[in-house]
Amino acid sequence: MSETTPAAEAAAPHRYTAALAADIESRWQDFWEQNQTFAAPNPTGDLAGDGELAKPKKFIMDMFPYPSGAGLHVGHPLGYIATDVFARFQRMTGHNVLHTLGFDAFGLPAEQHAVQTGEHPRVTTEAAMNNMRSQLRRLGLGHDKRRSFATIDPDYYKWTQWIFLQIFNSWYDPQADRARPIAELVEQYEKGERPTPDGRAWAELTPAERDAVLGEYRLAYASESPVNWCPGLGTVLANEEVTADGRSERGNFPVFKAKLRQWMMRITAYADRLLADLDALDWPEAIKLQQRNWIGRSEGAKVDFAVEGHGDTPVTVFTTRPDTLFGATYMVLAPEHPLVDTVVPAAWPEGAKDAWTGGAATPAEAVAEYRKQAQAKSDVERQTEGKNKTGVFSGAYAVNPLTGTRIPVFVADYVLMGYGTGAIMAVPGQDERDWEFATVFDLPIIRTVRPPEGWEGEAYTGQGPAINSANDEIDLNGLEVADAKRKVIAYLEQRGIGEGTINYRLRDWLFSRQRYWGEPFPIVYDEDGVAHALPESMLPLELPEVEDYSPRTFDPDDADTEPETPLSRNASWVHVELDLGDGRGVRRYRRETNTMPNWAGSCWYELRYLDPHNDRKLVDPEIERYWMGPREGQPHGGVDLYVGGAEHAVLHLLYARFWSKVLFDLGHVSSAEPFHKLFNQGMIQAYVYRDSRGFPVPAAEAEERDGGHWYGGEQVKRELGKMGKSLKNAVTPDEIAAEYGADTLRLYEMAMGPLDVSRPWDTRAVVGQYRLLQRLWRNVVDETTGEVTVTDAEPDESTLRALHKAIEGVRQDLEGLRFNTAIAKITELNNHLTKVGGPVPRSVAEPLVLLIAPLAPHIAEELWRRLGHDGSLAHEDLPVADPAYVVDEAVTCVVQIKGKIKARLEVPPTISEADLEAQALADPAVVAALDGAGVRKVIVRAPKLVNIVPA
Repeated sequence: MSETTPAAEAAAPHRYTAALAADIESRWQDFWEQNQTFAAPNPTGDLAGDGELAKPKKFIMDMFPYPSGAGLHVGHPLGYIATDVFARFQRMTGHNVLHTLGFDAFGLPAEQHAVQTGEHPRVTTEAAMNNMRSQLRRLGLGHDKRRSFATIDPDYYKWTQWIFLQIFNSWYDPQADRARPIAELVEQYEKGERPTPDGRAWAELTPAERDAVLGEYRLAYASESPVNWCPGLGTVLANEEVTADGRSERGNFPVFKAKLRQWMMRITAYADRLLADLDALDWPEAIKLQQRNWIGRSEGAKVDFAVEGHGDTPVTVFTTRPDTLFGATYMVLAPEHPLVDTVVPAAWPEGAKDAWTGGAATPAEAVAEYRKQAQAKSDVERQTEGKNKTGVFSGAYAVNPLTGTRIPVFVADYVLMGYGTGAIMAVPGQDERDWEFATVFDLPIIRTVRPPEGWEGEAYTGQGPAINSANDEIDLNGLEVADAKRKVIAYLEQRGIGEGTINYRLRDWLFSRQRYWGEPFPIVYDEDGVAHALPESMLPLELPEVEDYSPRTFDPDDADTEPETPLSRNASWVHVELDLGDGRGVRRYRRETNTMPNWAGSCWYELRYLDPHNDRKLVDPEIERYWMGPREGQPHGGVDLYVGGAEHAVLHLLYARFWSKVLFDLGHVSSAEPFHKLFNQGMIQAYVYRDSRGFPVPAAEAEERDGGHWYGGEQVKRELGKMGKSLKNAVTPDEIAAEYGADTLRLYEMAMGPLDVSRPWDTRAVVGQYRLLQRLWRNVVDETTGEVTVTDAEPDESTLRALHKAIEGVRQDLEGLRFNTAIAKITELNNHLTKVGGPVPRSVAEPLVLLIAPLAPHIAEELWRRLGHDGSLAHEDLPVADPAYVVDEAVTCVVQIKGKIKARLEVPPTISEADLEAQALADPAVVAALDGAGVRKVIVRAPKLVNIVPA
């Protein structure tokens, strides 16, 4: 515990205690704020300045925090403290540093509170933000507060809406490989340079027909799309909001697949660029791999399979293994595939096995029942490997285009409409899932790649020569996979039944939510249902007041329902008369009543940090180029350091990259990537104590005794897990700051281990860093008088070596985000000074204070002031090591003969191998040990080892 006895306080009234720390920290936080110590100047605009602009810049960011009503626990600030340490280090090494923090403030918790209480979500959100600001201020974070904002601010989401309109009014030109204004596409149609789908002139098309044509190109478009519909919540859910068992993460309601008209973002147009540009980013390889897998680029072929009785409607499949086409013994359509209804016959054909029909009287009845079952499953559940495969025969047969064999067409949920074409040719000999399905439904299995000898009872997915793969026109037998692929693709293209193609796992981004608390779409619809963009002069389109914040809910099990949004109930807001400035005058319109997803505001917030008060442009081009433009080592530009959790690998990070590329293509920014360097911090974990029912009990009240853990007289189980209010193990930063001071908390979180690994919280261990600060204080300040005790005497050589080794090591560690080892080196130097005793030389005390300043800034500022300096040390130069004192003066070299030590030499650490060999052979002890024998070989490992092998 940090408290001291009254007697101890009387004896050392100027001791560094929690009370003194609180006073120091509060005063310096006020000073920083009043003096705008961390204000970073811009090259132009209302934040312009010239004091720091000659220095190299550093833009350092944390992932956007959501202002939770529960406030912060000690796990939350881990990344914020780390970026603050790094930002302070960069300022002290000569950089103009932009470091600030805003709030990603649209979100479900505040909306749910509004649903339950009727209180506007803005009220609770702003209260949560104020609480979080207070908690973060107490940690001493050096943010440029002039640049902070929240996504719920209308002057912020004005530009979110503006960006949406840029995307809506753009199309992707594959020839130019970039986005272009939709007006340029319209001009091509008007001039006849691009034919309309039915060949009519553009002027002959109705407005609705033109809108439909352009909708096939727009980067933001409305579409009938398969979505996760949750009647129990009355809203569509993103994939990440659905659990593996097909239920809503919030409320645990059933989630169904349904087709609804939704706004989509055509992120798939950027798939290749999103992949290619990963190579130049300084990101963890694990995150790059997740993005590559999510985009899922695969090369293969599309192949047409004719369906009996439906000669003009073949089923097209995409396969990465066209070389296995001879082994396709059945086909599978996803339950949502549009051709299912087309190919299903009125009655079962002869030969349909009972196992194929599900006991239904007709194919239509069997398929309808199966679709209902599949609708209740999530994509994750449908794709789970190793589960028993389910499906039903459609009643239709297709024809294998290479063998002419009649093969049954099944409907099965292990095929997804969102990948490939939603249909597969099933080759059980070469695919594990197809093998499992074929085994369940007693379907033929033909191997088309020779497996290793003795391989039986399962699919073979490896390499090998083709077998069973020939007809009268093409023979693949004996070819390796790559050669067989090339040959069969050429054959398919020659016959017009297939073509080589590239496929992606990435799907277009569902961009609609049936909620209130989100950005309204700046879109209105005319009487023909045509979507029109609001002019920029009408932005921001603000959220209206509504009487009820909850979407209409339905029977949780009733999939045949559709959303009714809170905005749709405000008729005076929905139905409006507007002049859109398009020459048509005042017309009556209907507003879009969905809102944007909570990802929207975080797709571009790095740009708002640059120029937060600009009400004329998204961002001033000169400011954007200065902070984020391309430069040596950063060919796509972007933020210099972005720190946050790995859980955002394929959602926020991918979406933000997409928006950046669109804005880059349209000339609004010079940076094609938002974040050049990404660092994923680990998680602070905590022990959870559970009673016999499995319920958490208060961790602070659990006792350890008799080899177990106890609470209220009952033995409880302890496990390491997340920290949180619901787990009753949360510790707030306010508690630790009150007990030890914020600097101690900062040091402890940075010293717990490498920043990128998870670590367990232990309140009892915090005292170790508290004692470090107390020893540091005592090395500068007399605890009895409060006077500074440093001396102007020169330090001895051992102290100089300790100091400069610490300077060198700490600088390297802070640059590499190795804060735990930097603290260890500072501790070692501080302990050295304590051990030497006596007054500490000023020439050592001041560098020591500067070294710890990025990590424990409040105590460093206070000691710097007491050492006689004015102002803040935030922009002081970090000490630079003298190389003469960093290198050890001499090291001990061991000389061995036949593996036995014969001599020890004191040599310079930089000695060459030749000089070391000569010195070893000349040593009297070595000469005596050799006793005239010749030397066959000398192995030198300078400067520490010489091994001599006698002749």
